[in-house]
Amino acid sequence: MPLGKANGLGIAPSLRRYRSLRDQGTRRSGDNREHVVIEAAWGLGELVVQGDVRPDHYVVDKTGTRILERMVNHKDAMLTRSAAGDNQRVELDEVKATARVLSDDEIRRLTELAIKDESHYGVPQDAEFAIAGESMYLVQTRPITAVAATTSATAPGVLESEPIVRGLGASPGTASGAVRVLQTSAEGFRFQAGEVLVATMTSPDWVPLMRRAAAIVTDGGGMTSHAAIVSRELGVPCIVGTGRATRLLHDGEIVTVDAREGVVRRGAMPAPVQPVVAQTLVAPTLVASAPVTATRLYVNLGEPDRAQAVAQLPVDGVGLLRAEFMILSALEGTHPRQLLQDGRGGEFVERMAANLLTFAAAFAPRPVIYRSMDFRTNEFRGLQGGDQFEPAEQNPMIGFRGCFRNIQQPDLFGLELAAISHVRQQFDNLHLMIPFVRTRSEFATCARLVAESGLTASRNFQLWVMAEVPSVAYWIPAYARLGASGVSIGSNDLTQLTLGVDRDSEIVAPVYDERDPAVLDAIRRIIFAAHDAGMTASICGQAPSVYPEYAEMLVRWGIDSISVTSDAVEQTRHNIAAAEQRLLLEASRRAIGLQSPAPAAYKPLEPAPLERGVQTWPGSTAPDIVKTAAVTNGHVTIG
Repeated sequence: MPLGKANGLGIAPSLRRYRSLRDQGTRRSGDNREHVVIEAAWGLGELVVQGDVRPDHYVVDKTGTRILERMVNHKDAMLTRSAAGDNQRVELDEVKATARVLSDDEIRRLTELAIKDESHYGVPQDAEFAIAGESMYLVQTRPITAVAATTSATAPGVLESEPIVRGLGASPGTASGAVRVLQTSAEGFRFQAGEVLVATMTSPDWVPLMRRAAAIVTDGGGMTSHAAIVSRELGVPCIVGTGRATRLLHDGEIVTVDAREGVVRRGAMPAPVQPVVAQTLVAPTLVASAPVTATRLYVNLGEPDRAQAVAQLPVDGVGLLRAEFMILSALEGTHPRQLLQDGRGGEFVERMAANLLTFAAAFAPRPVIYRSMDFRTNEFRGLQGGDQFEPAEQNPMIGFRGCFRNIQQPDLFGLELAAISHVRQQFDNLHLMIPFVRTRSEFATCARLVAESGLTASRNFQLWVMAEVPSVAYWIPAYARLGASGVSIGSNDLTQLTLGVDRDSEIVAPVYDERDPAVLDAIRRIIFAAHDAGMTASICGQAPSVYPEYAEMLVRWGIDSISVTSDAVEQTRHNIAAAEQRLLLEASRRAIGLQSPAPAAYKPLEPAPLERGVQTWPGSTAPDIVKTAAVTNGHVTIG
């Protein structure tokens, strides 16, 4: 059965669908409460999500199921399942590429399903669907927690106009402004606050510009690219992986960036007649206070200005405190070695300590795990003086970075350690995590530098290791003996290195998938190895924030904590609670003999060859987590 993806079924539910065998798609909410918006393309949905295929676009009157708009786009390719169970890209001939994906009857049936879904939950829903033969399947649905109430649904030339570019909505939201296309951050003097920043890619030296942007659009990158991660942190609408935004958008052009739909259209959003009021629409099941869970829920952070607000969320601490925002601020755009050369190392320590103190104080006594500097050489070269100190590497993603940089440049690493030591004199909830650790010898040298700084002798200090390189599964016992007390799985880089996929490349983006069985097996091995070594196991990559099913898998494997972006805290807490309750229920049933014993504690994952996102695990005969609703001849069957 093909899987479909339906993004954002809301008060104005919308359906997007991609066909595999038949098709697959998503529903996505629009601004008009009387409309359902449907997008559809052939094959599995990844190509549309990554912006490689422009789906057909349909707008339906919600009350009378009148089809208001039919936009058939050219669909170059489709992703389908091979006989071996792998995804394969198939180029489409001109007839298929220009063919309309959905008939009018199918559009109306999907609209009815959208309305039933919203009516059942009483609030707008993000939903996913698929079609096989004459049957329609609702494979996932979840509430949209906030929808802006506006007095006008569309502006001339915005909703009704064909998108100029399409990509992957990496940070949700909608914003209008004048386009500013920049080739490098050095052109930042041309950028005005409130403009739409358009670039090929971004790196840390772009952050000051990104803070001032109304929205961000990039040619390259995926959900784990720099632009995506930073824009989510800043709360700025962002679309990545457009492929050609820098060529199709022009300076001064007024556009609206709809990062929920992943499209850029000409024109500005209409000015509201009355002030926009944000309605918080929460499903009945989410109204209660946050559940208490045995699995700790942490948050990923990096922007000091957000520390106080995020600290009010129901989280148990900071599982990943990124250094990049703070370091850029402390460096004032200057390469750190240039600062040392100018005798200004003390200034850097003072500024870093002030930023770290902001987080430690906001979350105390909850733990804050600071990941030390992990700039790549291509990112450092963009700083003032960077071209003098940074080599030009062919593949900086796996080059001079992380733990290896720390031990090769102990004077720079020492500045970070000094800042941490200064803060811990007041707040001992601040701890250190070493990124991109490749080997035992690397970590041994790094751990010695930490010990020489006096940190390991201080009260309650924790030294963590990032699990991004697959070799970490082998070296965990050695890391524990060298003093590591925790391991945090960075699913972004772990996926990249396990699958051999550049996560910043939009070309190979369809291959990048944190849900690949090989990646999941690596994660489970790391969790088990950490527990065997007496270490805490956590995860701080992007996957748990994006894929709800991740939480259940991680809980089943015994992970101690999960760290997600701030916008995913509420839903992840409920996903964790539901997973823990299911485990308790299963244990109770086994205790009274109502079901067979649980499978063995560990063996390599061998998922059945089902569609991506719906897999059966050892000991299971039905898809785990994902529920389906089959719609045949107007009848809905939940299964």
